[in-house]
Amino acid sequence: MSRVFNFSAGPAMLPQAVLEKAQAEMLDWEGTGMSVMEMSHRGKEYMSIAEKAMADLREVMAIPDTHEILFLQGGASSQFAMIPMNLLRGKKSADYINTGAWSKKAIAEAKRYCEVNIAASSEDNNFSSAPAQSELKLNPDAAYVHYTPNETIGGVEFDYIPETSGVPLVADMSSTILSRPIDVSRFAMIYAGAQKNIGPAGLTVVIIRKDLMGETLPGTPSMFDYQIHADNGSMYNTPPTYSWYLAGLVFDWIKQQGGLAAMAEVNRRKSDKLYAAIDGSDFYANPVAVNNRSWMNVPFTLKDAELDKVFLEQAAKKGLVTLKGHRSVGGMRASIYNAMPEAGVDALVAFMAEFEKEHG
Repeated sequence: MSRVFNFSAGPAMLPQAVLEKAQAEMLDWEGTGMSVMEMSHRGKEYMSIAEKAMADLREVMAIPDTHEILFLQGGASSQFAMIPMNLLRGKKSADYINTGAWSKKAIAEAKRYCEVNIAASSEDNNFSSAPAQSELKLNPDAAYVHYTPNETIGGVEFDYIPETSGVPLVADMSSTILSRPIDVSRFAMIYAGAQKNIGPAGLTVVIIRKDLMGETLPGTPSMFDYQIHADNGSMYNTPPTYSWYLAGLVFDWIKQQGGLAAMAEVNRRKSDKLYAAIDGSDFYANPVAVNNRSWMNVPFTLKDAELDKVFLEQAAKKGLVTLKGHRSVGGMRASIYNAMPEAGVDALVAFMAEFEKEHG
């Protein structure tokens, strides 16, 4: 059976070269006679895998020594609680920018621990854009500012990094991390669920300034304390070892492709092609403001929603799968993360033209 082009928002495609390497090492990792899944996380064999993955991520993202890398569990959703537990540091409020479904979930959880100031929201335009810097009403006494640079469901992306005048900036980069170079030093904390650009589900990456750890809310569980995880090399308990291993293979694959600058070139080209196909037709439409269109998640609708089911069925026959939009948005959504080859986008664009010719 040939592999399909999987446009799922997550868990998403992994690079074929990564899967093939994992397949080759499944029963015997480098002559140990063991699968990585069978290794003690504290054994020298697995420690070498873990340390290389950490080092490669630091290299790929140019993460400065001021920041700690943590490999945790619980998904990005656990971070919605861990952030206020760890970053309030004696303050009573935090600023949140509301740009869609994931922002709203982060806000709802933070309200359990502190006062939340909605610094800006695009809810009034159905989350079809991101607020401009001039629209942000930031509290200089906030413990931190939280935002979601890319909303996976709505396909809305910030085209700038918010300026917070020294207040720590926290970013949920689950669906945009590793898609291009970023200046990590501008962020107090970056967090991301793995199942989009990093690796399989089960791992959550946290990149946090070292000076912000170590002062948690009273009663914070040990497993929710960043400092404890940092002190234990992300091995306070048994980590998701195989997900960590596969993430390491992905980091190495990115290096082999030329790093994040090369990823950005391909990702920009892929998204430009897909948006051009949508904009060049009155049969397809994208609801997002042009300057806030996501590189990673491209939602689009058909002129006649009655054709959605037919579109999905015919696309699947062409090997183009998981294109159905999120239930809260409808229509279609093509997630085109790093592992989606340019050929996949070309195939989708060709199919869209063919479908419009037949049904337009």
